[in-house]
Amino acid sequence: MRPVTGEGPEQLGFEGMPERLFVCTPSKLTAYEDCPRRYRFAYFDRPAPPKGPPWAHNSLGASVHTALRNWFGLPPQRRRPEVLPTLLKATWVREGYRDEAQEREVFRRALGWLESYVETLDPGAEPLGVERVIGARTSVLALNGRADRIDSRVGPDGPEAVIVDYKTGRAGVGPDDARGSRALALYAYAAQRVFRRPCRRVELHHLPTGTVAAYEHTSESIARQVGRAEQTAKDIVAAERAVAAGADPEQAFPTRPGSWCAWCDYRRVCPAGANAPAREPWAAVETAPLAGQRPGSGAFDDLGIA
Repeated sequence: MRPVTGEGPEQLGFEGMPERLFVCTPSKLTAYEDCPRRYRFAYFDRPAPPKGPPWAHNSLGASVHTALRNWFGLPPQRRRPEVLPTLLKATWVREGYRDEAQEREVFRRALGWLESYVETLDPGAEPLGVERVIGARTSVLALNGRADRIDSRVGPDGPEAVIVDYKTGRAGVGPDDARGSRALALYAYAAQRVFRRPCRRVELHHLPTGTVAAYEHTSESIARQVGRAEQTAKDIVAAERAVAAGADPEQAFPTRPGSWCAWCDYRRVCPAGANAPAREPWAAVETAPLAGQRPGSGAFDDLGIA
């Protein structure tokens, strides 16, 4: 049975006419590369199949990201650690936790991360963008995405833009993670065009450990990442066209089963994913605070979170 897709294939121009650009975000491209079937469920099938329950680690990440966005939204003189309990409470997403006790413990853990992290920041520094949507075009892509932060720094040839991405997962980050991140490279590609200044440095800031993994791109390394993104887009368009022409969606968008199936939003509706061991929504936050991290100074009870 063919899915109802609503919008149809992403690109289907007329013969002899230029192809439409493939509109995408880095996460859209990554979804296909990780598992074409997951891409189909998320972006192609309409109506989309139901997702599983919300994940606590997504709630945690969203809460911390929004708290940092709001911290930078304050006047410089108010960017102080003392405001963080109120900021985090205001942005806290409560979905996915096992129970209230776990939610309280994770809140305190997250507050400790934030308090440690802002001590490394200059309150008076104004980024070029915070959760800034940036975009750029190539001959294949109409790319857009939301960068966590874009810093303005002085490089060897003058002002530069630097891409900063926050990480809140249990796994640490290293230089290979920064080097291999296509999303960061695509953000750098777009930032150069939006801000009309060089953007070569990309950084992953891992809040649980306070570590920063950085990579200095070259024009060639960014071009390689853009080229790979364009190839992924072409593969997606070919699969969508095949389904539009009558191909079996299961064949056009095959699954790539693996350990990640246990964490997939569509595990319950995917025959391959259903065989993966189920993960509880709170499994990824069920861990002791990392060494060297202090608990948050703000009390969960005092913030009025029941």
